[in-house]
Amino acid sequence: MQEQTQATEHDLLRRVKEHLAVIYPDQDLDVTSADLVTAISRDRDVQRPVPHKSHWDQSDSVVITYGNTIKKHNELPLVTLRRFLNTHLKATVSTVHILPFFPFSSDDGFSVIDYLEVNPAIGGWQEIEDIAGDFKLMSDLVINHVSRQSRWFENFRNDEKPGKGYFVEADPDEDYSAVVRPRNSALFSSVETVNGERHVWCTFSSDQIDLNFRNPDVLREFVQIVRRYLDHGVSIFRMDAVPFLWKEPGTSCVHLQQTHEIIKLFRTLIEHHSPEALIICESNVPNRENLTYFGNANEAHIIYNFSLPPLLAYTLLAGDCRHLKTWMMSMPPAQLGTAYLNFIASHDGIGLRPLDGLLSNEERDKLVRRAQNAGGRVTYRRAREGYDKPYELNIALYDLLQGTFDGPENRLGFERYICAHTIMLALEGIPAIYIQSFLGTRNDLARVEHTGRNRSINRQTWLEEELESELGDPASVHARVFRELKRLLTIRKKQHAFHPNATQYTLHLGHEIFAFWRQSINRDQSIFCISNVTDEEKSICLADINLISIDLWQDLISGEQYQDIGEHLKLRPYQTVWISNKSANESSES
Repeated sequence: MQEQTQATEHDLLRRVKEHLAVIYPDQDLDVTSADLVTAISRDRDVQRPVPHKSHWDQSDSVVITYGNTIKKHNELPLVTLRRFLNTHLKATVSTVHILPFFPFSSDDGFSVIDYLEVNPAIGGWQEIEDIAGDFKLMSDLVINHVSRQSRWFENFRNDEKPGKGYFVEADPDEDYSAVVRPRNSALFSSVETVNGERHVWCTFSSDQIDLNFRNPDVLREFVQIVRRYLDHGVSIFRMDAVPFLWKEPGTSCVHLQQTHEIIKLFRTLIEHHSPEALIICESNVPNRENLTYFGNANEAHIIYNFSLPPLLAYTLLAGDCRHLKTWMMSMPPAQLGTAYLNFIASHDGIGLRPLDGLLSNEERDKLVRRAQNAGGRVTYRRAREGYDKPYELNIALYDLLQGTFDGPENRLGFERYICAHTIMLALEGIPAIYIQSFLGTRNDLARVEHTGRNRSINRQTWLEEELESELGDPASVHARVFRELKRLLTIRKKQHAFHPNATQYTLHLGHEIFAFWRQSINRDQSIFCISNVTDEEKSICLADINLISIDLWQDLISGEQYQDIGEHLKLRPYQTVWISNKSANESSES
């Protein structure tokens, strides 16, 4: 046993050194590689991960929330959150993504002051561990930048360690026109130091200073941070804004080779500490670029399906699924050991950059106008051409879908909203639902006015008593949405054909019917997922989807059975059916 452990440690050291040779080719790597291995494996034996293992199944789903979304007077918000999750979602979702829960100075947590502490306003590490004991816990690893108020940055200004050499400095008079920008703010911020004025790189804002991963000490710091999170029960790491990690003069400074190698390095280290732990890359970029973060099943275990939210919204607003089908047919199946994370709304909003190459500028602009007409806001970024482009729709999804491109129309808003989620829940991958979407939250315009930030529109905070009152009222839209999404998730988790890696084929039933077929890995279950994406009743012949006549087919959502495969199926506006050759109980027991 001891010899096997030593062999695993030797293999880990070798692999770490190989990663570092790509990142730091001109450095002596013996000490650095040994330091990183020690940082991740101190006080425990390293373990050998199983390659291409899928750490999920159809029962997995994610709820995304801030630590203080739900509050109760005189109680730590993380305690309130845990009670809400256990009361309402324990039987429905497997994983909780708590957005940055550290002390911060801006951007609702994504400008971290101290990575090693929990924001005392919401709780402490004990409260985090309690939630991690009830659910799989996803935490952000805010790896690209740190708060201007952090100790590291203060030490940088004073030329002291730790912090000295931790930040990217640049000459603002040089040509940076090739740099890809996610914002229209200044790329550099001027700061006074003991050595005079310096200009530091700020990809996102002047309060979020980019870290210098050319310095191995910065890499070592984050390995120690990862180990700390693992010790407190975190099992899924969301690598925030990771495409921008490495800066190279004269390049776009996005998706560089060193960035991909750093992700591979973290995966190697994390897997050898906890083989069940996962990495998710947050890369809000065009679709082809996003797919590169799978690597060869050796980078992210999971990547966000960033093109899905705007494409699905466009489909339902236009009543036309052509673009959604074209994109879906172009998506490669995720290799075993990797998966897509499907979502249709987030704390940030609906990103538009993932539409590049998928919609025309005119079609994208229709989405922008619809969001503005529905009370939403639009965030812009500075394009290489020198002008601002729409980057993100800031709007509550429920409000966005209370109408179509033809104008506001509240009659079918609920049905349109549920249709969006029913499609998302059936797609290849793991579903993730933002807490505000789970609750059918509306635009919080008062919060936008108070904070002055567009993204606040979909970051409402709830008093627990008021939320429970809403959820207890059968007529409340919040209760109706919450109840139906939980019902759909309960159905979903029993279907082997909804395994995140189960086969998926796009079906062609015209522009107004979006349809695809899922088949379980062992081929014992098929589900035909068929959605009417228009505001009019539609009809299709069941024979057109090639149902096998000797099987008994049933809609898992309504329970309706189909005995004659030659009959016509009538779909109400925005109705979805999940037609399966097994009932929910049969699938869950097989």
